[in-house]
Amino acid sequence: MHDIVDLEARGVPGVFVATREFVDGAEVQARALGADLAAVYVEHPIQDRTDAEMIAIADAAFKAVVAKLVADD
Repeated sequence: MHDIVDLEARGVPGVFVATREFVDGAEVQARALGADLAAVYVEHPIQDRTDAEMIAIADAAFKAVVAKLVADD
């Protein structure tokens, strides 16, 4: 998350992706960093997923990530 904060400070849009299990933790960390970061949350867990399952998760999240990257916030 620090890298995204750094990129945002330089004017480069960023989005972080995490599983829904970590929504609260991600929001707390973002506030601690003084950041209001765009995030996309995907299904949990990620560990032990097959390549095909990971591709399906990425495909399902792709449009949301792109939309947040180009949003005029």
